[in-house]
Amino acid sequence: MARVRLSVAERREELLRAAVEQIEARGVVAVRISDVASALGVSNALVLYHFSSKEQLVAAAFAHAAEADLAQLRRILGRRSTAVRRLRAAVRWYAPTGQAKGWRLWIEGWAASLRDPELRRVAASLDQEWKAALTRVIAEGAAAGEFRCADPAAAAWRLTAFLDGLAVQTTAYAGSLSRTAMLRWADAALLRELHLPDEIADADEAGDGIADLDEVGARDEVAGGAPGDGVPPGRA
Repeated sequence: MARVRLSVAERREELLRAAVEQIEARGVVAVRISDVASALGVSNALVLYHFSSKEQLVAAAFAHAAEADLAQLRRILGRRSTAVRRLRAAVRWYAPTGQAKGWRLWIEGWAASLRDPELRRVAASLDQEWKAALTRVIAEGAAAGEFRCADPAAAAWRLTAFLDGLAVQTTAYAGSLSRTAMLRWADAALLRELHLPDEIADADEAGDGIADLDEVGARDEVAGGAPGDGVPPGRA
């Protein structure tokens, strides 16, 4: 059967998906151009036609996975609801929920970016987008009088740093923290930043809550596209 001819955009998308899968399976350091080519049954030259080096391919794959996370974050934060509800939904979605590919991809990216300037640039830009999105909604809620927060940007930094740290621990050390405990800690961190009482989280657990978790998956379920197979993580 003749191979279907893809447009440039379609081929690039195919290559990026394959690169993400190979990075998840082999790690940033070990993955090779030939691994991506073999996975698709194409030549190394074809991969290099679209991406001039392994470094460029890895950075583009990382950005590709993370963009799915960012799109989901924007959807959550753009809902017609209170800022508190949107923020809690976002924090619970962003929080790590175990051995998911999305967080493994992010951790791989952070480590590799120490020696890869292109990947570091991409990762830093995406990280700033995450923080900026949270900052905007925190500022909006504070301005509306929903809660008190004198420095929304600092609050967003502290929240993401806390959740990133949880991700490293729970991804590197499987079973070190239960999902229930992790979500309670994430809730508590958000409530502290917004100067809100713990009773709000307790009410949500009782079913009167801030976030509809049936509508939001974990961040680490986005990179691979479907719940359970991982980002973005991608977050990217």
